This record gives sequence, C-alpha cells and structure tokens, in this order.
Amino acid sequence: MMSDWRSRVLRPVRRTAAAAQAEPAPEQSMDPRGRRPSGDRELGAQVLDAALYRDGRRLDSPSSPADVRARLREEPGTMAWIGLYQPDEAHLAELGEEFGLHELAIEDAVVAHQRPKLERYGDTLFVVLRAARYDDAAEEVEFGEIHLFCGPDFVLTVRHGNAPPLHPVRARMEADPGLLARGSEAVLYAVLDHVVDGYAPVIAGLQNDIDEIETQVFGGDPGVSRRIYELSREVIEFQRATRPLLAILDGLTAGFDKYGTEEELQRYLRDVADHATTVAERVDGFRQMLADILTVNATLVTQAQNEEIKHMTEASLAQNEEVKKISSWAAILFAPTLIGTVYGMNFEAPGMPELRWTYGYPFALGLMALTCLSLYLIFKRRDWL
Repeated sequence: MMSDWRSRVLRPVRRTAAAAQAEPAPEQSMDPRGRRPSGDRELGAQVLDAALYRDGRRLDSPSSPADVRARLREEPGTMAWIGLYQPDEAHLAELGEEFGLHELAIEDAVVAHQRPKLERYGDTLFVVLRAARYDDAAEEVEFGEIHLFCGPDFVLTVRHGNAPPLHPVRARMEADPGLLARGSEAVLYAVLDHVVDGYAPVIAGLQNDIDEIETQVFGGDPGVSRRIYELSREVIEFQRATRPLLAILDGLTAGFDKYGTEEELQRYLRDVADHATTVAERVDGFRQMLADILTVNATLVTQAQNEEIKHMTEASLAQNEEVKKISSWAAILFAPTLIGTVYGMNFEAPGMPELRWTYGYPFALGLMALTCLSLYLIFKRRDWL
C-alpha cells in the first residue's frame, strides 16, 4: 500500500500523457519551459554531451540510456558522464529508470528553483548548486542551477537557467586522466570548483559597487538610498546561494571515511571548502557593510535636514529681530503722532491747553518727548533695540 501511495502522489511523471495534459502536476506548473514531446528516447535530443570513460580516458559516446546502462554492465571499470540542459520530465524519468535515481530527486531536477543542498539516496549523491554571474551594467547577480547525480559508475549533470557551461570542466578533466580516473567524486569536485571559482567575478563586481556607493553617500547623492537597497537585495540572494554550499561541503567531508573517499580527493575538496568559506565570509561582510552604509546615509541625511532646519530657524530668528526693531520704532513714532493728533484738533473745548494756555504747546512737545524716551528705554531694556 505504501508503494501505491508513493506512485500516486510522488510520481506524477508516471501518469498518462492525456491525464498530464488535462491536469498538470503542481511541480510542472512551476516549470516555465512547459512539456516537450517525449517520443524521442535518444540521448541526443536534450543532451549536450555524453561519454564513456575508462581509466580517465574517453571511449565513445553512447546513443541511448539503455546503451549506457548496458555498456556499464558489460565493461566493469567504465564510467558514464552525461550532461543535460533543462531536460524535460520524460527524458529524466527514463534516465532515472536506467540509473535507479530516486523519484524525489528527479522531480527536483525537472522543476529546478531549488536551494543548494546535498542528498544521499543509497549509493547515489544528489547535489544542487547555484552558480552566479554578475551583470555590471544592470548591477544584478544572475543565477543558474546545476544538479548532479553521482553514482558509483555514472555522473549526470543537469543545467538550468543561466548556469555556466560545463564543457570547460569536461575539457579539464579529460586533460587530466589521472584525476578523471578517480571516478564520479572527481567530477563532483571539478564542478564544485568551477562553481566556486565563478563566484570570484561576482565578489569583485559587488565590491566595486559598494566602493561607488560609499563615494555617493559621502558626496551627498540623494539617489543613493535606492541603489543601496537594490544592491542589498542582490547580496542577500547571493548569500542564499553561497551559504548552503558550506553545509554541502561539510556533508561531503563527514562522509570521507564512511564512503572511502581517496586521500587526494579529500585534499581537493578541502581546498574547495576553503575557497567557499572565503566567499561566504566576504558575502557576509558585504551585507554588513551595506547595512552600515545605509545607517550612515540615514545619519547624513538627518544631519543635512537638521542643518537645513537650523538655517531656517536662524533666518526666522533674524527676521523676528528685525520685526521687533521695526515694531519698536513704529511704536515710538506712533506716540507723538497720537498726542499731536489730539492736541492738533482745531475746535474750542474747555480745557484744551493750546487754545487757552500759554504753555500748551511746550507741554505737548514735552509730553511727546517724554513718551518717546520712555518707550525707547523700555524696548532697549528688553533688547528690542
């Protein structure tokens, strides 16, 4: 009953073609490539390169998965290396049947969009790597996936997206028969080394952009905040690709004794682990640097705003001082005007000094002077003048 459940739930690849077209599996609906015709069962349909090796030297290229399996059974000591690019479900399913690949690993390899990981299914290793390439013009890190199935006598490499071509790896291995003769683990090492070496230009590109951002921040560029945010997203995505690689290499290292990995391959893999650790540390440093730069930029922006507010406040205070001076003089000049207006009314009334009193005008002038002097002293004491 358990096997029936797994075949119905975990193996959508075994449904009929009509059922698959009517109701695609959730994994297939995530695959942007869609379904491809499955009538051709020859390796050449979706395989970039396929070869059989003995003692590290290339023998020939098989024509079909069945031919590969037959040759491996008939010729002990032979290893098959098949490289595919975005294969469809049917081809991987057939290869899985020939090489005994686990159904979950096949589904992961078809769907892609996996996180870097290492899984062991019996005597077969399934490894997912995320390769990276930096587009300096767009300031973006482009990612691709490389999936590897490593068995005792075979290696399947599956590339997705912008993953770098692996023909340089094959050429390097074929040029070093001694290393290739060490089997599928040697191929795994070479691919790991190729992916980690590909991170170096990305590190250089990110470092250059961070240096430019620092110059913009201290130069007062108002648009730098958006650039910091966008580059931070790229660094975080790159960190998601590189950080799990350390766990993969730790898993391989932990299995050295159990699976009898040769001493020379152990040295090679430890060297890759050192390089991957350096990359992960640099990426962690980039993320911290960008966080610090964003904080510094926010501080500088706040300081600039405070300076602007300070200048505005100082201007407002200076304006207030001028207004106080003008208001003070206006009040001083208004007092004699008011007195002169009252005493200058040209009509007779009891008690008007200018009409009936000899000292009326001197009194009015003295009152004006006294009022102005009093106001001046008051405003002067309050620092309005």
